[in-house]
Amino acid sequence: MTGNSPYSVPKEPGSIRAIILAAAVHAALFAFLWFGIHWQSQQPIAVEAEVWSPDIKEAAPQAPEPTPVPQPTPEPKPEPVVQETAPPKVVTPPLPDPEIALEKEKKRKEQERKEQARQEELEKQQKLQKQQAEQEQKDKLKAEAEQKAAKEKAAAQEKQKQEAAKKLEADAAKKKQAAADAAAENKRHNDELKRMMGQAVGSGAANSTGTAAQSQGPRGDPGYGQKVGAKIKSNINFNVPDGLPGNPAVEFDVQLLPDGSVASVRLRKSSGVPGFDEAVKRAIERSAPYPKDSKLGVVPPSFIGIHKPKDQ
Repeated sequence: MTGNSPYSVPKEPGSIRAIILAAAVHAALFAFLWFGIHWQSQQPIAVEAEVWSPDIKEAAPQAPEPTPVPQPTPEPKPEPVVQETAPPKVVTPPLPDPEIALEKEKKRKEQERKEQARQEELEKQQKLQKQQAEQEQKDKLKAEAEQKAAKEKAAAQEKQKQEAAKKLEADAAKKKQAAADAAAENKRHNDELKRMMGQAVGSGAANSTGTAAQSQGPRGDPGYGQKVGAKIKSNINFNVPDGLPGNPAVEFDVQLLPDGSVASVRLRKSSGVPGFDEAVKRAIERSAPYPKDSKLGVVPPSFIGIHKPKDQ
């Protein structure tokens, strides 16, 4: 490639040293081939020599010539044909081209670079696969731990719910038992008063509006019923409809606890006006707690509330 080409091969590091080394190797190879061919082309020099002894010796007597014995004449043998062998032809190997050697060296280095890059990519993929496997194992362990924690949390919540339900049941049972105990104590107290006095005295009163209340107890305060009736009347919120025939009364049986709170309200007789009945019931509940009887010193266990709509 020329310098004007847009694509040029970058210079390899140490290219000058490689060129010098290649030139030295080529020169040594050329010298070896030159001397080898020149040595084989030289003809061998033949040398003849005669050896003489300085001492003079008498010649040995010649032996008598033997009687010639006729010999058979041998048949002439054909002379072998000697073929002249041509000297071996020395073929001078072509000298390697430095450009080709450099190109081969570049290809070799490029191949090594590609092989190294392929090996690095393979190692990178193996490392990535290993990391992915480790991450998947971590995620699996984390999911199992979260699932286990969720199960434990659900079990704990279920246990708390069961304990709360048991506690509510126990509290309801305690309240129910307390109410039953209070009712039993109230009944026992009432029975004890009746037994001691031998009778049950009821005192009642009616005010100008026609509202009446009845309290039960041994010789209680005669004005207790008026006080209770007036308190309930003040809490009744009802508009009497026009054209209401008559003035029907509603009666409620009210059971009280020792602290003056309402234990139960039971309708004994309806006035025929459901709205008025409901208004009187709410007024009875809102009027709690009820006061103690001033003479007895306790809250009466029960009373009967009687109210009429047009007397409010």
